[in-house]
Amino acid sequence: MYKKILLPTDGSGYAEQEVDRVSNLISDGGEIIILSVAGKLTSSAFQRRKNIRKVNEVLKKEAETAVANMEKLFDSSLNVKTMVRVGFAAEVIIEVAKEENVDLIVISASGKSGLHRFILGSVAEEVLTKADGDVLLVHNN
Repeated sequence: MYKKILLPTDGSGYAEQEVDRVSNLISDGGEIIILSVAGKLTSSAFQRRKNIRKVNEVLKKEAETAVANMEKLFDSSLNVKTMVRVGFAAEVIIEVAKEENVDLIVISASGKSGLHRFILGSVAEEVLTKADGDVLLVHNN
């Protein structure tokens, strides 16, 4: 049993499969942290700042929706905290895991990105190879 579990989500349907696993792994009185990382675009010579700002707002709203939807799937008796950060997903996941001193990261093998690697998503792969603590990789059906 784990006292503190980090559950990153990108809002894909695959992430819902992790809820049962996390619920069974958390110790009594433990904490589950649901994290969604919003990407952030920067302006370039070909894009207007106003347009980039709008896209970034949409990305953040999607991340907020993802954690809210995931939180609803957990039993209300569990201690669940939500968090939205901006940045590169794998880097932020590893950073939050350290900051929050989590015992376990539970992550899907792949999410909603269309640029999957053959078997393992690139974010999951980076978390697996760079995280200091335990990582549970959930393969999607």
